[in-house]
Amino acid sequence: MKLQIKNMVCDRCKKVVRDEMEKLSIVLNRVELGEVETEKELDADKLSAVKQMLESNGFALLDDKKDALVEHIRTLIIEEVQYLKGHKPTQMNFSDYLSQKTGYEYSYISNMFSTETGQPIEQYIIAQKVEKIKEWLSYNELSLSEMAWRLSYSSAAHLSNQFKKVTGITPGEFKKSNSLARKTLDKVGEKIA
Repeated sequence: MKLQIKNMVCDRCKKVVRDEMEKLSIVLNRVELGEVETEKELDADKLSAVKQMLESNGFALLDDKKDALVEHIRTLIIEEVQYLKGHKPTQMNFSDYLSQKTGYEYSYISNMFSTETGQPIEQYIIAQKVEKIKEWLSYNELSLSEMAWRLSYSSAAHLSNQFKKVTGITPGEFKKSNSLARKTLDKVGEKIA
């Protein structure tokens, strides 16, 4: 049985879900970002226990197909931007990659993502890239040129301009002041209230 799980965005999330499922005596075949496959179908009581466990750990079980697709899209983007998985060929743009991975036309997933989240996919991708840049700047790991190359920007200037447009400060200003708080991956792209 496949279960779609919201807010499962890192390896620690996978460990928490795996450990908690084990406590519920549920045997898992597979644990991926945003998805778990159980060995057997879960009865209503087990499913209820799983839902409660997930919610108590900051996750959510996705029953709705649109919610599951949105979470799948987010997971694909996070894997490519945050973890640099490299599943997306360098020359392939995100729209083609997402269409290929989801099996839907990009116009459909783009409209659906915007309707469900209140922001275009492109804006979400940019938000993820900005968070990755903040991480690299915080740890002083790479030059702007290296960051631009790894995140498929045409140049360091393009990266800098986009960073400033989103954050209001340049990467250099961020590096000096570290005044912008980084966000957890499940909060990237959310509007600040």
